Amino acid sequence: MKKKALITGITGQDGGHLAQLLHKKGYKIYGIIRGQSNPKREQIENEFPYVELIEADLIDQSSLVRAFQACKPDEVYNLGAISHVGYSFKDPQITAEITGKGVVNMLEAIRLTDSDNKVRFYQASTSEMFGGTDYNRPKKGYNEDSPFHPRSPYGVAKLYGHWITKNYRESYGMYALSGILFNHEGERRGIEFVTRKITDGVAKIKAGKQKFIELGDLWPKRDWGYAGDYVEGMWLMLQQDKPKDYVLATGEAHTIEEFLDIAFREVGINDWRPYVKQNPAFMRPAEVDYLLGDPSRAEKELGWERKVDFPGLVKLMVQHDLKLQLDK
Repeated sequence: MKKKALITGITGQDGGHLAQLLHKKGYKIYGIIRGQSNPKREQIENEFPYVELIEADLIDQSSLVRAFQACKPDEVYNLGAISHVGYSFKDPQITAEITGKGVVNMLEAIRLTDSDNKVRFYQASTSEMFGGTDYNRPKKGYNEDSPFHPRSPYGVAKLYGHWITKNYRESYGMYALSGILFNHEGERRGIEFVTRKITDGVAKIKAGKQKFIELGDLWPKRDWGYAGDYVEGMWLMLQQDKPKDYVLATGEAHTIEEFLDIAFREVGINDWRPYVKQNPAFMRPAEVDYLLGDPSRAEKELGWERKVDFPGLVKLMVQHDLKLQLDK
């Protein structure tokens, strides 16, 4: 019989990549979507006809119970969240409700419907929980045992989700774990995120449709990988005999300026400075200076590896956005 997987956040970047991966592996896939008027519903139905959509909401536990009863999944991937760090400062309350409390709603729904304790639950944790402060910054990168110090409402909400997942694992013997993923990008990334904002802007500048890109701080360093590689790591985590939390990262950190260098050179522009303007509106009240991950445990125990390096990631995204401009 086919394994059944339920994905929250099916309309997001990781949800799309994960749906493709699980389809190739022969899964029956269900995706949770909020309401009939969801603007992305038609897009998901067209792109992923093999995904059966179920209407439910992370802040409505009763709807999640009904969803679990309807599809009886073997694996659950909780990718749904308010996942934009900058937005979390503007609306910390809804971020807490969805990104934080939504996790315990999922876990409770599983506990109430999974009498045989067979469901395997994946929680999408984040490197933003570490915070990148000087006192807790390890030389080789943050790993599964590094201390947390979140510096945004998003990071705080994710930290609650991370710890409540661990609590349910220890309290009820549930197969529940967290993947602590460092920044992972790709062609499916939303335009509101800085990496996709850059590659979309570069493509429009090359096409003569835009004159410059407005950004916030350019000096923060991030550990950037390809989302397609990272969803494979999610799947590998749930295939282990016992649940354990893992860090997925590249072990390299790059500045936004480095991202700009590669992106503009991909379209034949060697000096990006005339095309980039800094806007204080895009600067955060508390910025994370530096995030570097140590994926040693995942590489050793899961056999996980990344296939796309940093330059390859940037070039992949630029070429994708150039094609979109040409197709218009």
